[in-house]
Amino acid sequence: MMTFTTTRCLIRPFEQQDIEPFMDYRNDLDWMQHQSFKGLTFEEYRHALLKPTSIVNGMQLAIIHQATNDLIGDLYVQQDGTTYWIGYTISPRYARQGYAFEVVSGLIRHLSDQGAETIKAGALPTNEASISLLKKLNFTYVTTEDDERIYALHVTK
Repeated sequence: MMTFTTTRCLIRPFEQQDIEPFMDYRNDLDWMQHQSFKGLTFEEYRHALLKPTSIVNGMQLAIIHQATNDLIGDLYVQQDGTTYWIGYTISPRYARQGYAFEVVSGLIRHLSDQGAETIKAGALPTNEASISLLKKLNFTYVTTEDDERIYALHVTK
């Protein structure tokens, strides 16, 4: 089970009480314009988020604010050997406060401890905030696949 903490956050699998706050930002189609996995019903999200998780098939993790216990975003992780694909979304209420940097940095450390050699992430060219975060975390542009720019970070022990 993947659980870890950062300075302000707890990252853990989704629980029933996370579904409604998750829907609040995931179904905000302006906020989610650069993302997939949006605009679904409560039941569809519940089914997708509360099923037994498998890092090989890809899993969503809840980002919980430790001080308030609020869901402030989510992470996506998928393992392919020693390569891990990641994704991240922060609720608009918590945007631009350093949470994405904090949580993705923590995820990189956590995956590195699990034996990750390469971490990859994709972002649409229009998603400037995401691209800027990846560059700040030392990811480098690799290629473009299906309109997404793919960035990679080679983990050093």
